[in-house]
Amino acid sequence: MTEPLSDNTADVIVVGAGPAGSTTAYHLARSGLDVLLLEKTEFPREKVCGDGLTPRATKQLVAMGIDISEEAGWLRNKGLRIIGGGVRLQLDWPDLASFPDYGLVRKRDDFDEQLARQAQKAGARLYERCNVGAPIVDDRTGRITGVKAKLGEEKREVTFHAPLVVAADGNSTRLSLAMGLHRREDRPMGVAVRTYFTSPRHDDDYLESWLELWDRRGPQDRLLPGYGWIFGMGDGTSNVGLGVLNTSDSFKELDWREVLKAWCASMPEEWGYTPENMTGPIRGAALPMAFNRQPHYTRGLLLVGDAGGLVNPFNGEGIAYAMESGQIAAEVIVQAHARSTPAQREAALQRYPRVLKDTYGGYYTLGRAFVKLIGNPKIMQIATQRGLTHPMLMKFTLKLLANLTDPTGGDAMDRIINGLSKVAPKA
Repeated sequence: MTEPLSDNTADVIVVGAGPAGSTTAYHLARSGLDVLLLEKTEFPREKVCGDGLTPRATKQLVAMGIDISEEAGWLRNKGLRIIGGGVRLQLDWPDLASFPDYGLVRKRDDFDEQLARQAQKAGARLYERCNVGAPIVDDRTGRITGVKAKLGEEKREVTFHAPLVVAADGNSTRLSLAMGLHRREDRPMGVAVRTYFTSPRHDDDYLESWLELWDRRGPQDRLLPGYGWIFGMGDGTSNVGLGVLNTSDSFKELDWREVLKAWCASMPEEWGYTPENMTGPIRGAALPMAFNRQPHYTRGLLLVGDAGGLVNPFNGEGIAYAMESGQIAAEVIVQAHARSTPAQREAALQRYPRVLKDTYGGYYTLGRAFVKLIGNPKIMQIATQRGLTHPMLMKFTLKLLANLTDPTGGDAMDRIINGLSKVAPKA
């Protein structure tokens, strides 16, 4: 491992120790680079999330050497239960060579800490309660060469220096904004709101997705552009939430916390989703989708996870893509670090946005089209009422929505999905 020049200097600075930042730091440290991982809060800490992990995210946890056994507190799930159009369909995760056939459930308040500690074990230097402010930019080249931060309870002003900085600071990504990278308004944005209830349904080995989200509070029932979820946590509680898209007129005018309360009130009484069983407040967070901030690399700054808008527009999943983009960024940085001239290093770093576009670009373009379609309540109604009655079609839809296919040697469904992703523009 590269010896640090000082406590405040490294090969790479990673800002944010969520799944994207910790994964990036882990893979960089494993490859022998000196990494500073700067986290503004202190672990354990709460994040708004469904807590349900698909086989994509599970694969990333395995790659990081995390103990995902049930003894270590992980709850396994077999697949997805889809409810809508009067139909209830239980679909197992597909049997693939590329991904495990199970997902996991874990509370975010200690999920993130596990990843950060794993990055530390690999050699990353973690600073908690380190609030990063302005980037340090070289006047001659315009490149980022470090960050200013306030450290600890006393908010001591410090500077950290590195030739490369990774922005893993989530949807708000102050670092990207300070470097002039703004959100693309032509990309979908989602909102997640969720809470926890004590419930007899806590021990469920399927993630549950409600494709029809009805707002029944007015004179007329309204079908909303989004979905509901119920994930059993295995600890006596259920995580109940909504994922909503900004593709319809109702997005801005509705109070989504109130919609969630009304949706929970419509559930069977014996499930216990009542105000007195709520174990915490309703919290909300933005879901930045489909590459809504670009370029993913510029002037020494790489964007990973939510900072780069990597949430899957088909299903609102963010953790798997946060971790995958972190691994991709680390591989690119490690290769660039081994080049002998600045020009060669720059050429290697420019690969990062191209690899992201090759990996997700076409698939996210399909997702943006899908988001536009389901923003239309009539189309959504037809899709749930007719599509859900065809198990074969739903099997295909599950593979498409969860992005679970074998890239080579897969079945006919895999080939169709992979083919569509290849021909779709990689914007």
